[in-house]
Order: sequence, then C-alpha cells, then structure tokens
Amino acid sequence: INVIYSGTMSAAIEGAIDGIPSIGFSLKNYSMDADFTASKKYAGLITRSLLKNTLPPGTLLNVNIPDIPAAEIKGIKICRQAIAKWDEDFDERKDPNNRSYYWLTGVFKNNDKGEDTDEWALSNGFVSVVPVQFDLTAHHAISLLNEWKLND
Repeated sequence: INVIYSGTMSAAIEGAIDGIPSIGFSLKNYSMDADFTASKKYAGLITRSLLKNTLPPGTLLNVNIPDIPAAEIKGIKICRQAIAKWDEDFDERKDPNNRSYYWLTGVFKNNDKGEDTDEWALSNGFVSVVPVQFDLTAHHAISLLNEWKLND
C-alpha cells in the first residue's frame, strides 16, 4: 500500500507514464544519518540490468533495500507487494508561533504471512524488487460489475 502514498514511487510512475524505464528506490531507514552504501551497490546493479533489458509497457520497479550492512544482504528477491496497511493517527503539535498543526503518524501493520512478499524479503535480509503497474484497473472485477445489470 505504501506505493500509493510514496513520493519516490510517484516520481518513478511519472517517468514510466512517459515511457522512460523507471525505478523507485527506498532504504528501510528513516534516519538523517542513514548509511546508503548498500543502496548504492544495489541501485547500480538493478539500474544497469533494467537498461540492458526491457519491462512491459506501463510497468516500473519498486525496490526496497534493508537497513543492514551490504555484506549481510543475502541477495535480491522478485516479490509481490504484501497486503498491509497503516493504522493512522494524528499528533497535534505546535509551530514556533504556538499555532496547532497535525502530524500524520501511525503503525504499519503487515498481516500478510506470504514468503513471496516485499515485507518478507526485507525482514529476511533481501533487497525486494516488485514490478508495479500504474493501471490500477481491477480487471478481475469487470465481469462481476457487468453482472450488476446497471443499465436495466
């Protein structure tokens, strides 16, 4: 679900819409002092591979790198997105002029126990690569909706 909210992925989607081979890279670390050594290695490897190969039209890659030393990364897993969500909350805070504003917070809940997901890969020391499409049409639901006979 993070792909929907991600500014990184939104930028990559814009490139893919224009036919540019696109990848969104994220390191699973929110610190200002994050170590991007492993990110540099895997971003280079995956980018070079994408430039040598092709993706289907309308497809891009969502790559997440675990926050562990590069030497401890076990490899790359091609995955699906975990079915997970944020339980959101808002903190009321004060700006320097003592005016209230609200900061989005929350807890990420992964209830997907599949070993073929991005969350599993990250938790087990792998870089996750998820092929993503920007066509959000639920194609499998079209026939179901046609059964509703909305024009009758």
